[in-house]
Amino acid sequence: MSLTRQEAWQLMTEWTPGEPLRRHARAVELVMRAAALRHGAGDADVERFGLAGLLHDADYERWPEEHPARIVAWLRARGEDELAHAISAHYTKWGVPCVSALDRALLACDELTGFVGACARVRPDGLASLEAKSVLKKLADKGFAAKVERDEVTLGAQQLGVELAAHIEFVIVALRPHAAELGLGGRAP
Repeated sequence: MSLTRQEAWQLMTEWTPGEPLRRHARAVELVMRAAALRHGAGDADVERFGLAGLLHDADYERWPEEHPARIVAWLRARGEDELAHAISAHYTKWGVPCVSALDRALLACDELTGFVGACARVRPDGLASLEAKSVLKKLADKGFAAKVERDEVTLGAQQLGVELAAHIEFVIVALRPHAAELGLGGRAP
């Protein structure tokens, strides 16, 4: 892999001026780095998984009607076919199959990471005491974070071969040490 995190972050900041989507990208990057250790080949996958998480929505803010075609093309032009495939597969409307651990992890971590963040934002202490059962309850409430594609949350856990509650807990634990950086540390009294 020749793409560096610094180059990926530079593209992210160029294409994504809004802080909320940048924070989401960073959150998915962090969860994907943890997923590499759990679902990938280990330390060798951490950077690749992290880059997929960081860049998966890089084109969404500027070109939502073309998402994820722009970032996929950008990656393919640089010979980053594995990352391009994972990002293509995470956008389930394209029907690209998940064939690798990277593909399955990105699908499983993207929507759920965003949803866990939404759950944390409405709690006084953010991620500090958030539990999987609270997230599952919010998932059942179709009015909460209504734009989150709940089918993708379920499909992602199935693709990884893990129970949804266990995967939710994994995402919470991966995000918790970074709560302040991600704006998920809770509301000030």
